[in-house]
Amino acid sequence: MLKSPSQLPIEIKISTVVAISTILHSTEPLAIDAALKQMTGGVSDFFEDEFAVIDVSAIAADAPQIDWAQLVDVLKKYRLNAVAVRGATPAMADGIRARGLSLDDGSSGARPRDEAEAHTQAATEAPAPAPAAAPAPAAATAVVSPGAMIIDTPVRAGQRVYARGCDLIVTAVVNNGAEIIADGSIHVYAALHGRALAGASGNAEARIFALSMQPELVSVAGVYRTFDDGFPPELALRPAQIRLHGDRLDILSLSSATRA
Repeated sequence: MLKSPSQLPIEIKISTVVAISTILHSTEPLAIDAALKQMTGGVSDFFEDEFAVIDVSAIAADAPQIDWAQLVDVLKKYRLNAVAVRGATPAMADGIRARGLSLDDGSSGARPRDEAEAHTQAATEAPAPAPAAAPAPAAATAVVSPGAMIIDTPVRAGQRVYARGCDLIVTAVVNNGAEIIADGSIHVYAALHGRALAGASGNAEARIFALSMQPELVSVAGVYRTFDDGFPPELALRPAQIRLHGDRLDILSLSSATRA
């Protein structure tokens, strides 16, 4: 007996998930592996089975061809699951599809992971409309205003909050093991201990602010910085901001000119 209220064996719905952009500047698997090892501190499960979109738009035209199978295997070592390739040339298309990856032209905007805007049903006779499924429980209480998503409850370990197309404001603690993501900037008016990823859709002007800064990982527009050796002591647990400066992330005190 089917658990679904629909009598159809399958339904197709539009839904999206958050994916990490992996922006390649090299086609050499060994170089990519070495960079990931340094970035993650050698922790093999660092990314915890995140979806990844491989962005090859920065690859030079005369660079060696990409071995897609080998590249996907390198990403899997760190539990990054490649699902698509962005910025591919027509010559790359066959190899990408042969590996089971999708081609992403970058035109589709990110959406909340639980959003279902439309669905397609295939049947000989059109069935009666099925009642809508109950929404999944939210990871944290959220209020969405035109310019920001506001979270007023603690974000706990294992929870993830994504503010699509706007800033994210959190007025409670972000615990270790939690992840907060925004297409805009992130503002935490409490302690930030988990992961914070601002500018998730590529906004290099996005920033991360916290009244007590000691995150596990931060990212702005896909540029990551981890703190395996500890957060800079002169800024730890103090009001600070993180912003992108060229190809590096700067940490600045909100109360002085201290930089790390």
